[in-house]
Amino acid sequence: MRVRHLLAALVAAAGTATAADAPPGFTPIFNGKDLTGWKATGKAEAWAVENGTIVCKSGGGGYLLTEKEYGNFELRFAYKWSKEGGNSGIGLRTPFKGDPAYQGMEIQLIDDAGWEKVHKFKLQPYQHTGSIYDVQPAKQQANNPIGEWNTVRVVAKGRDLLIEQNGKELVKANLDAYPDKADKNHPGLKREKGHLGFQSYNIRVEFKDVVVKELE
Repeated sequence: MRVRHLLAALVAAAGTATAADAPPGFTPIFNGKDLTGWKATGKAEAWAVENGTIVCKSGGGGYLLTEKEYGNFELRFAYKWSKEGGNSGIGLRTPFKGDPAYQGMEIQLIDDAGWEKVHKFKLQPYQHTGSIYDVQPAKQQANNPIGEWNTVRVVAKGRDLLIEQNGKELVKANLDAYPDKADKNHPGLKREKGHLGFQSYNIRVEFKDVVVKELE
């Protein structure tokens, strides 16, 4: 029994970024045990913690957002899909109320390669992974195969936004470059701070090693 409990603890710890192993200057914002510090905007039961990872089990959970707000920051995390055809996203500088894709910003996370095969329609350029949804398409696709972890780096400083996946630059944008979008259906582009989080859309997706560094 003791060996079994030890193995379970080691498995859970493997997916958890602690203060000790986080990159210098970064703070873990997921404790690997429960969702303390996070709040779901939809069905809470769609979200869980398993083996040290945040798990979105299905659609219907809205967004899982940090209770704390962030303005200028660098966010890093890893995620992986359970099967083909997945769709999720990252909420940035978003309020709790309203759709983060418009009231804040949504950065797409999607199965670029398998989407059309599963769902029988093509993605729009602004729907590919790393895109600022409905605003700025990603310049390339860099997803790892289904079942493998993908790393993401997001740097938001003032009006500048950088999105990287698996070490490749997907978006480098100045948010002042989209005045028509900001004045019409994307007022969130003007926000200086807000909550961070992950989207529940359709299938299972896991997140781990979620750390953030606040910037001046």
